[in-house]
Amino acid sequence: MALTRGLPDATVVITGASSGIGAATAYALAGRGVTVVLAARSEAALQRVAERCRERGGQALVVPTDVTDPDAVELLAARAADEFGRIDAWINNAAVGTVGLFDEIPVAEFRRVVEVNLLGTVHGTRAALPWLTAAGGGVLINNASVLAEVAMPYQSAYNATKHAIRGLTDTLRQELRVTGRRNISLCTVLPASIDTPFFRHAANHTGRELTPPPPVYPPEMVAETMVRLLRRPRREAYAGGAARLMGLQWRLAPALAERTLGWYTARTQFGPGVRLDATGNVFTPDSTGARTDGWSGRRGQLLRLGAAFGLAAAGTAVGTVAAINRRSRGTRS
Repeated sequence: MALTRGLPDATVVITGASSGIGAATAYALAGRGVTVVLAARSEAALQRVAERCRERGGQALVVPTDVTDPDAVELLAARAADEFGRIDAWINNAAVGTVGLFDEIPVAEFRRVVEVNLLGTVHGTRAALPWLTAAGGGVLINNASVLAEVAMPYQSAYNATKHAIRGLTDTLRQELRVTGRRNISLCTVLPASIDTPFFRHAANHTGRELTPPPPVYPPEMVAETMVRLLRRPRREAYAGGAARLMGLQWRLAPALAERTLGWYTARTQFGPGVRLDATGNVFTPDSTGARTDGWSGRRGQLLRLGAAFGLAAAGTAVGTVAAINRRSRGTRS
């Protein structure tokens, strides 16, 4: 079920709204007259996003929130409803990452990634559902990443949380259906690599500069995907052709896709620089925020072109292997 009232009249809560996909989504909605409630840890960064939202024609409320605190998330929902009378949609978008070999990532950082990414989504969903029910229905969107379907090395904590978010959303969708609450739509978004500050902000135990594996897409593309889901909800939506292709490869020939993607991302998520700061924003927010871009330029354009060719070639190879396997099974039968 879509929103019970038109998008320009809706109130939408967005977590992780201080930069990247969250900020881009806030701008896209504000430009359509939507009222947005912005949540993240840094109030200063949120205020800058809110100002730009107002310049684009939307109302904006800033509610600094640590999504790992369930009481704070409940307060976020109550503040939104008190200010605007209802909540029509909720977007769980907050995420952090720690990058390195699994056995080199500190346990405390791994736990924090789980608390922010997975439990933050849990707390947001628990806070949102009663208000969406009270509004007569609505849409809840969980930003899960294509890494909810595939995997890449050096990202064990992030991979684990995103797979869990996808499974959580699927389970909740079943529960809403069997209990007759069909007026609430649960959607999962699976973006490819996005040009946001995420890789700059991630805790880094590799000693090397981190860059998103190409092809890299602008956050505005994910924002438009979110807008479309609010208008016409779907179970899942890829954001970026590479995400769709990687998902297809993984389903057709999982073992080959796992090896190919592991080899590819291990060689493309590191830049030429050296990274000495390992802490990132896992425990402490980045007050600069407000940016939707994080990594771009001519080098990025060249890598996008090369990667698109490489992924297309890999896709052809995976499809060929899958076809051969199907023919072989048909011959044996």
